Amino acid sequence: MSDEFKNLKKKLLTAKKNGYDRVSDADRGAMEEYCAGYMAFLNRCKTERLCAAEAIRMAEEKGYKPYARGRGVSPGDKLYVCNRGKSVTLFHIGKRPLSDGIMLAAAHIDSPRLDLKPTPLYEESELAFFKTHYYGGIRKYQWVTIPLELRGVVAMKDGRTIPVNIGAEPGDPKLVITDLLPHLGQEQAKKPLATAIPAETLNLLVGSRPVGDEDDKGRVKLAVMKLLNEKYGITEDDFNSAELEAVPASPACEIGLDRSMIGAYGHDDRVCAYAVFKALLDLSETPEKTAVCMLADKEEIGSEGVTGMRSAAFDAALEDLCAAQGVALRECREKSFCLSADVTAAFDPDYADVFDKRNAAFLNYGVGLCKYTGARGKSGASDADAETVAFARRVFDEAGVVWQIAELGKVDAGGGGTVAAYMAQRNITTLDAGVPVLSMHAPFETVAKLDCYQMYKGAAALYRAAFA
Repeated sequence: MSDEFKNLKKKLLTAKKNGYDRVSDADRGAMEEYCAGYMAFLNRCKTERLCAAEAIRMAEEKGYKPYARGRGVSPGDKLYVCNRGKSVTLFHIGKRPLSDGIMLAAAHIDSPRLDLKPTPLYEESELAFFKTHYYGGIRKYQWVTIPLELRGVVAMKDGRTIPVNIGAEPGDPKLVITDLLPHLGQEQAKKPLATAIPAETLNLLVGSRPVGDEDDKGRVKLAVMKLLNEKYGITEDDFNSAELEAVPASPACEIGLDRSMIGAYGHDDRVCAYAVFKALLDLSETPEKTAVCMLADKEEIGSEGVTGMRSAAFDAALEDLCAAQGVALRECREKSFCLSADVTAAFDPDYADVFDKRNAAFLNYGVGLCKYTGARGKSGASDADAETVAFARRVFDEAGVVWQIAELGKVDAGGGGTVAAYMAQRNITTLDAGVPVLSMHAPFETVAKLDCYQMYKGAAALYRAAFA
C-alpha cells in the first residue's frame, strides 16, 4: 500500500475507532466516578415520581430554586418548575436574552413497567394476587419469575398522599409473577413469544396465608388487605386513586469481568436523563444562552397526558420566563436548539439480522446521533436537517466527545420514537442523540460505561455552545 493511498484513505474515508482507543486516562477515571453516581441514582429512582423528587433534591443542593410565575429573572439564576411531581424542567439563565433562544436537552424519566389496575386485589385458589396493566412496550415473557417491588403512591380523599414502598428495603419481601413449568408447557411453547404470556396473566403473587376460620371466604385476600391497612392505613377502595408500579427489584450492577458495562432496570431513558441533568448541574459558569433540562414523563406511551411532552406545561414554564424578560415565546423557540436525549439500540451480534451494521450504534463507540427515528418510512420522526447535524458534529468534535451516527435498526424491522417530534412541532430545532442499549425495554438492560460518560460530556458541551 503506497503512502499516497494511505494518506488519501485517511483524508477521505471514515475511520471508526473504539472509544477506548480515543479517550485519555483522565477521562477513564472521570468515567468511573460519573458511572458510580449514575448507578446510585438508578437505585434511588425506579419510577418517574422518584426521579423527579431526586432531581429536585440534587438541584436544590446546587442552588436551584422553584420558579414562581411573575418573578423577574437575571443571568446566573438557577430555577426549576415541577409538573405534578412527575416531570421537572430546570433553567440556568444565560447572559444572552431569551429572544436569542435556549440550549435545551430533553429526556424522559418514565420506563416500561407493570401498573396495578384500579381494582387489583383478588383471591384465587387460596392465593392472593394483584392484577396489572403493562405500561409501555414490553416483551411480556421477560417479566415472569423475576423478583419485583411495588412503588408509588395512594392518594386519599382527605388530601393526603401516601408513599408505598414494598420490596426496596433490605429484608423486605418481594413480589413475583409465576410461569408454567416446562413439564406442562408443551402447548405454551408452541405459541409465538408475543402471545405465550397473555397480559391478563401478568398477576403479582402477593400472599398465601389466610386469616379467620376455615369456613370463611376470601381469607387470603383479607389477610393481605389487613397487612396493607396496618402499614399504610388504606382500604381496598383506596386502590381506585392509587398509582402503584411493579418494577424489577434488582439493583444496578457492573457487567463483565472487566466491569466495563452497567446492568440495570430503567436505562431507557434514565441513562440519558441523568447525563443531561448532571451536565446542567455541573455548569460552573453562567452560560451564554439559557441552558435548560427537561425531564419528561409518559414518553413510553406516546408522550401523552398532562405530564408528557405533548402537554402545554413546558410551554407555560418557558412562556413565564420569556414574559419576565419581555420576550415573545415564539421568538425564543425559533432560535432554540433541543437535544432529544433518548437511547438507541446497540448492535447485538446474536441478533445481527435486524440491524444495518453500517448504520448501527455499537457499544463503546460513544453517543449515538440519530438524524431520525420513527418506523419504516420515517413515520413519526422529526428528521433533523443537515445543518442541525453539522452543528452537533462541530460541538462534539471541538469538545472531544466520542460519538457515532446511528439508526435504530433495519428499515422494515420495526422502529421507535422519542420526544423529538414534539419539540420540532414547537418550532425548536431538534436532534436525537443517546446512549446505545442492549436488551432495550427488558427488566434488565445493559449499557457501556464509556457511552454513559460521553453522553454527559456531549450534553455539557451543548449547554456551553451557541446555536443560531
